[in-house]
Amino acid sequence: MAYYILTNLVVVVHLVFVLFSVLGGFLVLRWKRFAWIHVPAFLWAALIEFTGGACPLTPLENWLRERGEAISYQSGFIEHYIYPLLYPPMLTRHLQIILGLFVLIVNLGIYLWVFRRTLRH
Repeated sequence: MAYYILTNLVVVVHLVFVLFSVLGGFLVLRWKRFAWIHVPAFLWAALIEFTGGACPLTPLENWLRERGEAISYQSGFIEHYIYPLLYPPMLTRHLQIILGLFVLIVNLGIYLWVFRRTLRH
C-alpha cells in the first residue's frame, strides 16, 4: 500500500512539474522572483522533449510501481485521469519535438513580455 501511495505522489509531483514548466511563466508576470525557479524548469522540460530523454521522476515512478505491484495494484483516479496526460498513447518523437517547441515559445513569449514591461517601468 505504501508503494501505491508513493507512486501516486510521484505522479502528482510529475504533473505539477509539467504544468509549472508550461504555465509557470504566468506566475512570473505577477511575481518576478519565480523566474529563478521557472527558467531552469521550462528549459529542462524542453530539453527532455527535444532529446527524447526521460525525466528522473519517470524511472522513480516505474521503480515504485514495480515494488507496489508485488503487493497489490488498484486502478484509481491517478491511473485513469492523470497518466494519459503525462504519457499519451499517441506520443511520437515528432510530437515530443513539437511539445518542446511549444514549451519554449509560450515561455519565451511570456518572458519577452515581462522584460518589455519591466523596461517601460
